[in-house]
Amino acid sequence: MPQNSLAKAASAYLRSAMHQPIQWHEWGMEAFAAAKRENKPILLDIGAVWCHWCHVMDRESYDNPEIAQLVNERFIAVKVDRDERPDVDSRYQVAVNAMTGQGGWPLTAFLTPDGKPFFGGTYFPPDDHYGRPSFRRVLTSISDAYREKNGDVVEQSQLVEGAIARSESCEGTQGEFSPEIINAVLQSALKMFDSAHGGFGAAPKFPHPSTLDLIIEQYSRTGNEELREVFASSLEKMARGGVYDQLAGGFHRYSVDEHWIVPHFEKMSYDNSELLKNYVHAFQATGSGFFAAVARDIIRWMDEWLSDREHGGFYASQDADYSMDDDGDYFTWTLDEAKAVLDEQELAVASLHYDIKEIGEMHHDPAKNVLYVRHSIEDVGKRLSLQAEQIAQLLESAKQKMYAARLLRPTPYVDKTVYTGWNALAISAYFETAKVLRLEDARRFALRSLDRILSHAWNAGTGLKHVIGYSDPAAAHRQIPGMLDDYAFTAIACLDAYEATSDLSYFRFAQQIVDRMIADFFDSAGGFFDTAVQDDGETLGVLGTRRKPFQDSPTPAGNSMAVIALTRLNGYTNNPEYHKKAQQTLNALAGAAHQYGIFVSTYAIAAVHFSQPHTQVVVVGNDEQAEKLRAAALANFSYGKAVIKINADNAVAQGLPPALAETVPQLPAVKKGKTVAIVCRGFACQPPVASADDLSRILEMST
Repeated sequence: MPQNSLAKAASAYLRSAMHQPIQWHEWGMEAFAAAKRENKPILLDIGAVWCHWCHVMDRESYDNPEIAQLVNERFIAVKVDRDERPDVDSRYQVAVNAMTGQGGWPLTAFLTPDGKPFFGGTYFPPDDHYGRPSFRRVLTSISDAYREKNGDVVEQSQLVEGAIARSESCEGTQGEFSPEIINAVLQSALKMFDSAHGGFGAAPKFPHPSTLDLIIEQYSRTGNEELREVFASSLEKMARGGVYDQLAGGFHRYSVDEHWIVPHFEKMSYDNSELLKNYVHAFQATGSGFFAAVARDIIRWMDEWLSDREHGGFYASQDADYSMDDDGDYFTWTLDEAKAVLDEQELAVASLHYDIKEIGEMHHDPAKNVLYVRHSIEDVGKRLSLQAEQIAQLLESAKQKMYAARLLRPTPYVDKTVYTGWNALAISAYFETAKVLRLEDARRFALRSLDRILSHAWNAGTGLKHVIGYSDPAAAHRQIPGMLDDYAFTAIACLDAYEATSDLSYFRFAQQIVDRMIADFFDSAGGFFDTAVQDDGETLGVLGTRRKPFQDSPTPAGNSMAVIALTRLNGYTNNPEYHKKAQQTLNALAGAAHQYGIFVSTYAIAAVHFSQPHTQVVVVGNDEQAEKLRAAALANFSYGKAVIKINADNAVAQGLPPALAETVPQLPAVKKGKTVAIVCRGFACQPPVASADDLSRILEMST
């Protein structure tokens, strides 16, 4: 079968289009040179391997020979993987949104030969349908307009470029940072909270993990029961819904309904890493074993499906579908399919618990059921006149049989690309889960994965790479420079590793990465740009437009995470420059932050870190009492609290960064062999304590 130039691409999404009759180009100088040479507009398609509607448009339009001929004759076609090039995607998303009020994937944009957008949209059907014009008609009209009304096209492109420049550039948003933003975001969340179904807003429903995490932390700090209801209700209903994979564990990307029942079935590493933190923190805040069980279940799925067990590292995503013709068929069940693998009692329990009926929830195949918890184990027991223990055993047996049968089905593609930033998020989540739930395997895998990032993605001379490895090991890897997210997320992961191990090498890596982030991304006016200034002058299309991302979309915003990294690092170094740059970054959005509501939740989290004195609990010892002290220190969740466990013999010399070592009372003065905990807050330490109860009292007084 003939192949186009995407056969040489490294991205799984681009390679999936290698057999299309379109003469695709990758994003790069060659494509723009061809457009200028032939004086043709550029058709830019941005999508992702996990994106259902991207595959639909591929099949309907880009696989169509007639449409392909139209594209090849009239356009230079460029295809971009939004995961591989978030810098390209973010700018053209803003452009299309400015023109149409819409965004998302697939993103279809039409550009002048120098890459300036003048028209766009998302999914276009091959024929007039869904209230949208046919792609054929769009292609013809755009190419005609480019030839016949070029002046209007250029004028439109200039207007759109201005809109991109204004978006997230922080123009007019400067102000004096105030911790009041924390309450403003909380109030926005309370107003948007769906008290009937949990979560925020109406359908489609996304989980908003940064918002949930902020609410959990503020509940832990204040005891406000209204906040508890918001996060506990949301996390419980999400985990009992179809948006959660009831058999394998792990969350799908979002729910198409307000009840959390029918999801978009793709599963992303970053959704699961951030939700993992939510469930761990909810367990800390409430003591609920349900939240701990969900956290362990997310780890189970990530271990099985998204982990490179041989080398370390986390894969990017799992597709929603295994072919163009299904919609979540791998994850859903007909009643007959359940009957085929379960015995009579198991079927009775599973069908009640998961609401498996003759008619399910999927419109494309009404017999297909999304598994969600309709009736509790206790309710099922009452209906079947069985004890809850019997129901639990039957349900567990049914789950194992159904999962084993599901594994025999054609399986949605797992994109084994290893992205630096997304890996750092997962590594931090694994460290957090490991320390709270005492999962040593998770801790070891987090360390192994971070070591892979530091050895393969980090170079002191050239900085971080955005991608470590691709799904196809034979693919020619393109060196994509690290972006702000990669730096901020990785620095935080290194600090988490230091606190998990007391190995100062991880602290030093964090400091090196933050220093490089400041050098390459910081704007003297305040805040960080999303990409480094290019030394080679290559600013194709609108990449020269500077952006300072403060909104979470959907990963935590790079600037907010940079503030967290700077603030945590300052707690170990007492370096005034880190504190100053954190404040300048917060100031960059301070004048407008309250307007964004829950979409700046990570900014509010950064505000908590910055406005509260940092707390460091140093546990000295290596016996059972040391573990009790460590458990007491970790019992309550709060931002800005670090727990470090070291041996008395080498504590100051080898286990603590210089500023903390200077602050901590001289440990040789502690009776040799005695296990103690020392609480330091804001560069001042209290006398050592030996009992967990005393430590708990000190920490309770300091929150």
